[in-house]
Amino acid sequence: MDSVDPTRAFVNRVKRIVVKVGTAVVTRGDGRLALGRLGALCEQLKDINAQGYEVILVTSGAVGLGRQRLRYRRLANSSFADLQNPQNDFDGKACAAVGQSSLMALYDTMFSQLDVTSSQLLVTDSVFRDEAFRKQLSETVKSLLKLRVVPIFNENDAVSTRKAPYEDSSGIFWDNDSLAGLLALELKADLLVLLSDVEGLYDGPPTDPKSKLIHTYVKEIHHGEITFGDKSRVGRGGMTAKVNAAVCAAYGGIPVVITSGYATDNIKKVLRGDRIGTVFHQDAHLWTLVKEEGARDLAVSARESSRQLRALGSKDRRKILLDVADALVANEGQIIAENEADIAVAQENGYEKALISRLALKPGKIAALATSIRKLADMEEPIGRVLQKTELAEGLVLEKVSCPLGVLLVVFESRPDALVQIASLAIQSRNGLLLKGGKEAKRSNAILHKVITSAIPENVGGKLIGLVNTRDEIPDLLKLDDVIDLVIPRGSNKLVSQIKESTKIPVLGHADGICHVYIDKSANKEMAKRIVLDAKTDYPAACNAMETLLVHKDLVTDDGGFKQIISGLQGLGVTLYGGPKASTVLNIPETSSFHHEYSSLACSVEIVDDVTTAINHIHEHGSAHTDCIVTEDHEVAETFLSQVDSAAIFHNASTRFCDGARFGLGAEVGISTSRIHARGPVGVEGLLTTRWILRGNGQVVDSDRGVKYTHKDLLTST
Repeated sequence: MDSVDPTRAFVNRVKRIVVKVGTAVVTRGDGRLALGRLGALCEQLKDINAQGYEVILVTSGAVGLGRQRLRYRRLANSSFADLQNPQNDFDGKACAAVGQSSLMALYDTMFSQLDVTSSQLLVTDSVFRDEAFRKQLSETVKSLLKLRVVPIFNENDAVSTRKAPYEDSSGIFWDNDSLAGLLALELKADLLVLLSDVEGLYDGPPTDPKSKLIHTYVKEIHHGEITFGDKSRVGRGGMTAKVNAAVCAAYGGIPVVITSGYATDNIKKVLRGDRIGTVFHQDAHLWTLVKEEGARDLAVSARESSRQLRALGSKDRRKILLDVADALVANEGQIIAENEADIAVAQENGYEKALISRLALKPGKIAALATSIRKLADMEEPIGRVLQKTELAEGLVLEKVSCPLGVLLVVFESRPDALVQIASLAIQSRNGLLLKGGKEAKRSNAILHKVITSAIPENVGGKLIGLVNTRDEIPDLLKLDDVIDLVIPRGSNKLVSQIKESTKIPVLGHADGICHVYIDKSANKEMAKRIVLDAKTDYPAACNAMETLLVHKDLVTDDGGFKQIISGLQGLGVTLYGGPKASTVLNIPETSSFHHEYSSLACSVEIVDDVTTAINHIHEHGSAHTDCIVTEDHEVAETFLSQVDSAAIFHNASTRFCDGARFGLGAEVGISTSRIHARGPVGVEGLLTTRWILRGNGQVVDSDRGVKYTHKDLLTST
């Protein structure tokens, strides 16, 4: 039996799609309409409609919208005395009658803005008993779809004869989930997508980090094993109703996907075959499902392997690193070939030159990486170092020792060489590691991961270092604060901010690399020129490259040193953007913002009054990464070094020196601008924590009776 990716097994045959959106998706927590989500839904439907798909929408939300409007009307017309008395809730059918027109008006407005025509079809359970009605319904929908109109269905709750809609499931359909399933069967749809307020069907409560998303529902396996919680917070159904509708439709021959309606593009992802949500299919029990470890499995495996690595001696750990270095050199040809394939795709896709520059493994890079790993292997054992040793009382000795953090999740963009550095540091620090690289370096990352893990012995296990293949797995990983101990994002400000907002796990990283070079009036002009040109042009895409040049005002009118620096930059192809002062003096375009990381042959220039003005500029516009002063005045230099609040501050040296390898750290996982735990280039030390070991011979506290504390420092006294 062939292995099948279930999400991809049917999407190529999809022409007609039914999408059901529930009340929990179309409304916010306070009951008001979630206009942003509705707008994103309409844009998705417009796009797939334009691609030739026939789209049918089943929507809930009319009752909730009607109730909201009636409550507002009652509040507006109530006296103060009325408000003191208990208010009865509104009749659900009245709410439905008021809300249906409002909901359709909203859909009509949104679709009209997108040049899409929509239509409303209200149905009740009883009419489906009429064979003539069902035939006419099919013909009407067929005509609408032929005209590229989006039919919007809703149960007509205002005139429904069902007495107890929440409990009564005896009819042909009993909520909008079952209506969507019925319509998918009646209208011969190729796919039914049920949008929920969670990612899909889980094997436990979705809020429990131990719960796993079920990618493919197999009735023979999952029926009876899953316990459902409460119904939807606002609608009739919830996940129980969705699963029942999905099973009914799937066993009637319609593939179904339950996925989140909160994401802005999940319907598109389903149609292009991305592995998201939960799939229901009548043949699911026949598939040999693609084995794909969940987020928790990856993290737990990494933790278990790290504990095996921790049990090894220093010589064994050193040998692993040396074997990794040898494996990289031995497989250099294959690595470069995969990297060149990534570069070719990036160029075809029109990626920026700065990104392609970061993506490329330039000649000699593999050898340099291997050399840095060998240096790392020869460094002092970082684990188990006694940092503090204290005699608490006679025969009772306390030690503070270094130890690994546990499991690291590192998300990085573009640079495949970062994978090698991070993996080697994880081995040296004996941490488990999960890696998620940018899609533009997919092939490079895959081959590097394969080469590195193949060098790890079986008694540790290749799962010490896990490679996350899709962005869709990141949200699940970020929930695992009980397994993952530190997240390190390396990339854009947007990436770092998104991760910080999405997890309880501590995050270590920098958002931007806006580095400054300030040339003081007492600077050696030739030295200043060398430093500036190196800081900007040695590797413009690096986060430690100069992005803003600050120049003392006295240098503008001197004997030409300032002009030589500017000419030198321009001669090397650097595009200059000036501040209010520099743009006038140099006759160059004015920058739109000083807080900008060019990552290319471009930079900002501004003229400042003195070192204090330069420091203030750095604090206002910088990113606390790396900043440099060029001066021969020792007092001015010390003022700059003591007052600039950045991770790295240099005097008469290029910002490009801010690098783990150049600092003698062997390698780095990144440069941190955080102020807690680690700052600047983060090597092995930044991936360690401490623990306390107490050795005694039977002592007990017993309210401190009979214990004579000495608190003697044994580390410095030996």
